[in-house]
Amino acid sequence: MCNVCGCGTGSVEGHSHHHDHGAGHHHHDHDHDHDHDHDHGHSHHHHHHHHGDIHFGQGPAGVEVPGMTQERLIEIETDILAKNDRYAAANRTILAGREILALNLVSSPGSGKTTLLCKTIEALGDQPLAVIEGDQQTANDADRIRATGAKAVQVNTGKGCHLDGHMVGHAMEHLELAANSILFIENVGNLVCPAGFDLGEDAKVAILSVTEGEDKPLKYPDMFTAARLAILNKVDLAPYCDVDLDLYEANLRRVNPTIDILRVSARTGEGMETWITWLRDRLAQKAKPEAAE
Repeated sequence: MCNVCGCGTGSVEGHSHHHDHGAGHHHHDHDHDHDHDHDHGHSHHHHHHHHGDIHFGQGPAGVEVPGMTQERLIEIETDILAKNDRYAAANRTILAGREILALNLVSSPGSGKTTLLCKTIEALGDQPLAVIEGDQQTANDADRIRATGAKAVQVNTGKGCHLDGHMVGHAMEHLELAANSILFIENVGNLVCPAGFDLGEDAKVAILSVTEGEDKPLKYPDMFTAARLAILNKVDLAPYCDVDLDLYEANLRRVNPTIDILRVSARTGEGMETWITWLRDRLAQKAKPEAAE
């Protein structure tokens, strides 16, 4: 049980995941069902109904599991994140030592992040880089990345709904990352639990298709609060979808006043130059002081 997001996976190492280079790993999976009319271990039941709405995740833990108290859920969550943070810290030390810029690309399914990533790799030219691809199943996206000539490792999480620090660290071992390179980590399509898991990255980059609706940042505030940059992708479709891009940006800044926002179309190339400049600027900032002089 992953208390952080309420999904059906266990601890930091509690995922069934496989690398497509042949090294497979199986860890314990834990499933649970949400029953909204349940016993907390006390002598009463809770029924949450507000004007016809049903609300899960009440209480300090932010999630409910039958037969477990909020105190125990908080204890489990703290343990999960502490283990993950140790792996993430180890990843960050390795990346910093080699002056590698690591970006955690997060989005809903269908945002266009793999297409954007392919176009980004092409635009970066001879810039050394590598990619970790996270999906529940298939190596389709890693195959698309490799078709650009970039190195990529596919991590399949099985029932897991996000990458964690342990998975990323293990994938890094197989990439032979070059110094002064960029590591793109394409997370599992999900705007919930990836927000809570540090992978050792320098920044989370949230990618939004303009077709998803201007209120998406308000529905998933944790992710956009955690992100340093939001990319509004597929802006070429905005005229056909009755989308208010200014409202998109306003809602992003309601949940994160300091977030950077770029308007991009991977298909037409609009905004790509600004995105590439953003990447190169962040990579330069990773250089050690003596290297920057």
